Amino acid sequence: MDNNKPCYKINDALQELEMLAVNAKEAQQLILTKILERNQASEYLRKFMNGSTNISTFMRNVPVVTYDVVQPYIARISSGEDSSILCGERIVELLRSSGTSRGEPRLMPAISEDLDRRTYLYSLLMPIMNKYVSGLDEGKAMYLLFVKAETLTSSGIPVRSVLTSYYKSPHFLHRKHDLYNNYTSPDEVILCPDSQQSMYCQLLCGLVERQHVLRLGAVFASAFLRSISFLERYWCDLVNDIRLGKLNSSVTDTACRLAMVHFLALPNPELADELEEICSCGPWRGILGRLWPNVKYIEAVLTGTMAQYIPMLEFYSGARIPLVCTMYASSESYFGVNLRPLCKPTDVSYTILPNMAYFEFIPLEDGLRVTEDDEVVENDKLVNLVDVKVGCYYELVVTTFSGLYRYRVGDVLLVTGFYNCAPQFKFICRRNVILSIDSDKTNEEDLHNSVTRAKKILEDRNYILLEYTSYTDTSTVPGHYVLFWEIKSTSEGVTPLDAELLESCCISVEESLDYIYRRCRAHDKSVGPLEIRLVEAGAFDALMDLLVSQGSSINQYKTPRCIESGLALKLLNSKVIASFFSPRDPEWTM
Repeated sequence: MDNNKPCYKINDALQELEMLAVNAKEAQQLILTKILERNQASEYLRKFMNGSTNISTFMRNVPVVTYDVVQPYIARISSGEDSSILCGERIVELLRSSGTSRGEPRLMPAISEDLDRRTYLYSLLMPIMNKYVSGLDEGKAMYLLFVKAETLTSSGIPVRSVLTSYYKSPHFLHRKHDLYNNYTSPDEVILCPDSQQSMYCQLLCGLVERQHVLRLGAVFASAFLRSISFLERYWCDLVNDIRLGKLNSSVTDTACRLAMVHFLALPNPELADELEEICSCGPWRGILGRLWPNVKYIEAVLTGTMAQYIPMLEFYSGARIPLVCTMYASSESYFGVNLRPLCKPTDVSYTILPNMAYFEFIPLEDGLRVTEDDEVVENDKLVNLVDVKVGCYYELVVTTFSGLYRYRVGDVLLVTGFYNCAPQFKFICRRNVILSIDSDKTNEEDLHNSVTRAKKILEDRNYILLEYTSYTDTSTVPGHYVLFWEIKSTSEGVTPLDAELLESCCISVEESLDYIYRRCRAHDKSVGPLEIRLVEAGAFDALMDLLVSQGSSINQYKTPRCIESGLALKLLNSKVIASFFSPRDPEWTM
């Protein structure tokens, strides 16, 4: 092996990971001890521990909480109060979580040191991949990375997504040159605030470097597919830029234009001809392997709600390029890594890293019965990281350096095994989430409230909504929410249902959904217009008959508020008599 290759760093990283897994219990005790020592003087902890740093006191006195308990403290810090009400370090930013509370984004406190932990987890990914895929230091990665809109609180604290925080940090921008993390896109393009211009330039860079690209990917599968759909629409413009050696005038961002100069220094008609032949020749099944012939795998989050995108990724990859999930993280904390990255996406399990935070788990004793947000969880019910049982379901609870104490993240996990003493988990679902396309997460209550508001429009026109259900349609890019509605008139001679009426219902539902959904629709364009599919009379009776025939109890039957797939979805689609889409974006402001 070439002595210039950083193999020693890879070996060091894997050895450190091995030691962490072997000493998981000790690592967890050390983490909790450090958190209590640093944050003992915080107003929050003093209320329960009276200045003690004793772990037993923590276990006995500090309650398990949801966001509603933490939110008032975060609001006070946001308004200018000192960070010491929550933790011993200064809170330098608030991370906008994709979870929501009362229609607003959840804001998670973050300290400077959190970036070190995130960077550490990122540093493990390539050493793990290098065990399974050779030659990753001999080419480049076309990773489609984007920043999102950010704001400042009234006291000047930045409010941003966790990924935007990382991409704008010195940890990313001043990273050392690394052959294993050589991206096709310049930082200036990744940091472009206009996602459409950023996407255009990142794809252009990837096409120019097509022979050198060994890895494709994005953070989420949904973002990667949006980029491929974008390529499908604009490949002619991209090819023309390469042919002429000149960037399209639609890219107006100055930093982007300057960064792209060396990519388009000279006209390249030969490359343009190759790309034109590939893109214009028939269906796009397997297009990724033809455009990037040396690619070894596609990386993205493909677990949880992102699993719905696997069929489309297999279509574009021709099912020959491995799909890889590498890590498990959230705005609250980064959690773990996948030590078997080439396994099927449906088999992915994450090994929890015991130095990220202090982890506890709420047993879900009745299989997947998930507790409600307002249900009190007794402290003695919680299980430590190393004491979970294989085959059992749990809800994740974290304690962090930045001021979250026994906080319910909302993730439901299944223990699949252990790596040394560190447990491995399969991500099952988010608590109570029934609809999700991108970073949006809509629960049953949010959906019900939105539909309740919209159905008043029908009632004003002498119609009633008899029944409804929903599903996420990812056959389109971007995906979108679908509502199946069965409607009945309440009087004779009523005005026939028309497109304007149902479209106004679509708008009403979207305007009532939360901040994150409206941002995804109006700003990020990562979710498509909501659709209402009107079904014929008796459709929901037929649905009940079907589900009862499959084993549901007729005495306890309730219409499911979300249909995922299979015969039930096929039945409802066979009953559709008309379809209507929201004609405009919902209102959204930063």
